[in-house]
Amino acid sequence: MHRNRGSFGRICTETMSCRWGTELWDQFDNLEKHTHWGIEFVERYTKFVKERSEIEISYAKQIRNLSKKYQPKKNSREEDEYKYTSCRAFLMTLNELNDYAGQHEVIAENLTTHIICELTRYIQELKAERKSHFHDGRRAQQHIENSWKQLESSKRRFERDCKEADRAQQYFDKIDADINVTKADVEKRCSLKARQQAQLKHQVAEDSKNEYLTYLQKFNKEQNEHYYNLIPHIFQKIQEMEEKRIEKVGESMKTYAEVNRKVLPIVSKCLDGMTNAAASIEPTMDTKQVVESFKSGFEPPGDVEVEDYSLSMRRTVSESSYLNSRGEGKPSRSNSRGKLWPFKRNKLSLKLGSGPEDCSHLPPEQRRKKLQAKINDINKELQKEVDQRDALTKMKDVYVKNPHMGDPNSVDPRLEEIGQDIDKLELESRKYEAWLLEVETRLAEKSDPHRRQSGLYESNATTPVNNNCAPVNRESPDGSYTEDHSTEHHLKSRSTDFDDDFDDEDPLPTIGTCKSLYPFEGQNEGTISMAEGELLYVIEEDKGDGWTRVRRNEDEEGYVPTSYIKVFFDTNAKDS
Repeated sequence: MHRNRGSFGRICTETMSCRWGTELWDQFDNLEKHTHWGIEFVERYTKFVKERSEIEISYAKQIRNLSKKYQPKKNSREEDEYKYTSCRAFLMTLNELNDYAGQHEVIAENLTTHIICELTRYIQELKAERKSHFHDGRRAQQHIENSWKQLESSKRRFERDCKEADRAQQYFDKIDADINVTKADVEKRCSLKARQQAQLKHQVAEDSKNEYLTYLQKFNKEQNEHYYNLIPHIFQKIQEMEEKRIEKVGESMKTYAEVNRKVLPIVSKCLDGMTNAAASIEPTMDTKQVVESFKSGFEPPGDVEVEDYSLSMRRTVSESSYLNSRGEGKPSRSNSRGKLWPFKRNKLSLKLGSGPEDCSHLPPEQRRKKLQAKINDINKELQKEVDQRDALTKMKDVYVKNPHMGDPNSVDPRLEEIGQDIDKLELESRKYEAWLLEVETRLAEKSDPHRRQSGLYESNATTPVNNNCAPVNRESPDGSYTEDHSTEHHLKSRSTDFDDDFDDEDPLPTIGTCKSLYPFEGQNEGTISMAEGELLYVIEEDKGDGWTRVRRNEDEEGYVPTSYIKVFFDTNAKDS
């Protein structure tokens, strides 16, 4: 194998040392065809690089579009998902992928600049140079052919004149040797004329010979110049042109490899960035974030209380609050009819989504986080206003010390406006801090088992039996809701038209009872208010949206938050 390679190398060396002018002196047409093929090869290689560049551009565009497609949309739910480490890692991967696409654009740009444009320009120069060399070769070939034609013409003329001189000489010799012809007749007829004719022909033949020899000498000299100087010189230029073409192709191929190798370090960094993004995923942190996002702050339900059947409202003991929340042991509700309710519950959820300013519609833990985030935003705005006020104060001091730079009084209106904004922000911050303190106090009370148990006993001891009575000035343990007679709103009875439409319809049967754990103000359409510890009938269980339908009496029914009540389902309940 190595020996064959060495032989090939020697053959290549010997071939490269050959000169086209001496070795290929008679291969003008073949050299013309070969150089034409060489130009076509360069054009074909240029087309290959151009198509590769187009592929790189198309690939980079598709990669960028893919990265953009999966980027989080602003003000969308996807933006909230990136609080998890896995989602942030995915975002980092998309950013690295975008940089990766940029490297393919760099490849396409460098291929176009350093190879395609360069070879396109070189091909035009190569075509012009080749045309010039072969034009010189054809002109030299035409000249030697014309010289050869002149030589052939003089040779044919010399041959013709020699033949005519021979015939004239033969004719004269014939006349001179005829014995039958008398001397008087010879002199009389053509002796003198034949002699003159023979001499003339001999002179013409001699002149033709001299001309032929002159053309022959000239042709031999020009032919020697043609094949030993002119043609070798032209062919040598063509050989140098061909070697330069081959070298140019080799340089382009080397550049092609270097363009791809040049981006490898950055591509490697992009891949390292994707690896680091994957390594940054922390499952424990993500699961902790789930707790931070959805923790309500409510305490699990306590022990099931003894039900006293001597009360006016018939109640049954549930198996357990947990089983009730799971929906076990619930009776069939084929007799319930949803058409008694004039709206859909998904619309109710949308209405409940726009809560009050103090976030009292949220569970305690979520309310605390919402208030803390609002305080942080206010503090940021407040710091901006303070920085701006300090800057204007410094500017005013400069104007006081250097009146020619500006009027100090011109800054006062803006300072007054900023001062008012700062006062508003500080007032806003204190308001939210008071709400936050209230929530944190309630959460702290809930975290104390002794205080929570004593509070439970107190509530049981003071809970009235009458369902229509609610305790006055009672607050929920989390501080989310405050019940006051001056702010309490009850759901109005159905309108006369609504009653007329459903006079013939039976009310929904009760499927159990419930006890309110916290006060709730039913200010939204379709809800009903309740006081802490109040007992209500359950007529429709929670369908998974966090709301349970209850009834206080024949005229008052509505939805209450499931997390605010303790439900006791009655497996043998009948219509009330």
